[in-house]
Amino acid sequence: MGLFDRLTGTKRPGDGVAPLSAEEVRVALLGLNGPDVPYVVRNGTPGEGADLVAELRIRDPAWRTFFARTQLSRTIKTRMRLVPADHEVRAMDEQLEVTWFGDTPRVAPPREHSRGQVNTVSRDWTIERGADGRLGMSEVFRFDTAEMKDPLRDAVLGSGWAWRGVVFRL
Repeated sequence: MGLFDRLTGTKRPGDGVAPLSAEEVRVALLGLNGPDVPYVVRNGTPGEGADLVAELRIRDPAWRTFFARTQLSRTIKTRMRLVPADHEVRAMDEQLEVTWFGDTPRVAPPREHSRGQVNTVSRDWTIERGADGRLGMSEVFRFDTAEMKDPLRDAVLGSGWAWRGVVFRL
């Protein structure tokens, strides 16, 4: 693995893992969807230029109260293209700004545009007195892009395909 692969987050499957078909990889990625995960994996639209897209459920009514409470200011979208000839999934992240109007989120065209591989961790802490009377910090909110990207990458690697992070285009 070269330096550029390390910077882009490219990973290869372990030895002895037989590659599955492209359709089986697609099913494995779509199978990550569920009511208890804050992201959704869906088929990409022609305008997105991707086979699959994973994004936070910021507009989903079931998750809206969670994101409204935390007033998340940025969201991430991971676009994926399946390349059956090379047995790899090419992935590119896009970071978008979110503006809130009351409890309604609106994803705005970004003034700052981030494409490539986005790794972000955001935490919100409060300082309060504990039962023993001493001051302590407790984590109120945590947002880590790895919570969405790690299951995607693990599903791809478990299918015998490589996960290739790309910077410019899929």
